[in-house]
Amino acid sequence: MLEIKNLTVRYGDLAAVDDLSFSVSEGQWLMIVGPNGAGKSTVLNAVSQGAPYTGSIQFDGKDLSRTSASERARSIGILTQNHYVGYAFTVEEVIRLGRYSRRGGLFSRGKPEDSRAVEDALDRTGLTELRRQSVLTLSGGELQRTFLAQVFAQDPRFLLLDEPTNHLDLIYQKQIFALISEWLKTPGRAVASVVHDLSLAKAYGTHALVMHHGRAAVYGDIGTAMDPEKLNEVYGMDVAEWMRGMLSQWQ
Repeated sequence: MLEIKNLTVRYGDLAAVDDLSFSVSEGQWLMIVGPNGAGKSTVLNAVSQGAPYTGSIQFDGKDLSRTSASERARSIGILTQNHYVGYAFTVEEVIRLGRYSRRGGLFSRGKPEDSRAVEDALDRTGLTELRRQSVLTLSGGELQRTFLAQVFAQDPRFLLLDEPTNHLDLIYQKQIFALISEWLKTPGRAVASVVHDLSLAKAYGTHALVMHHGRAAVYGDIGTAMDPEKLNEVYGMDVAEWMRGMLSQWQ
């Protein structure tokens, strides 16, 4: 599905991402991890065509730099960690915006499949009872679920997630990751997400890309890539020992 070769993103003399290559196949959930400043979010920005780059980014064999925004939106959905909401749209109205790329234009009429997609997204994310509520009144977890529902309504085949549960309570972290995991069970789909929580990465990921100074320190299936020795080198600490110590607080 997604294939990236020799990706480099430079800001002046700084190489935020340096000669990075990896791929994500159908059914995979790639976790992109690494310390702050490793270039994780920059990778997602490049894939979404929000950052200048050299190298190749292809989806289903097509060069994404040569596709229109609407064409990309029909294939790739993006969920970020922060949402600025300055308008009193209802939950349903925000979710319905996810169908824009599949309509004929700004003034085109909605189709029956648009309504079905919105209803499915509301039901899938447990937001049906909140559909008429203003997004200005939502909690952080409810707002993130609303934008996840918008992405679901968009009906892409690939999800790009940038810290989708950052700043959320534990219950909302569980909800968001469970919803994405369930979405991924449909054939023909895949996910790539930036995460800081290595426990979440191990719990939900099938593969991992461990980044360090803009490069791939390790890349492969989740068991191989989350190698304790390599993680210790990247993070500059005994990661496994720290995790075991945290777990011991509950035993």
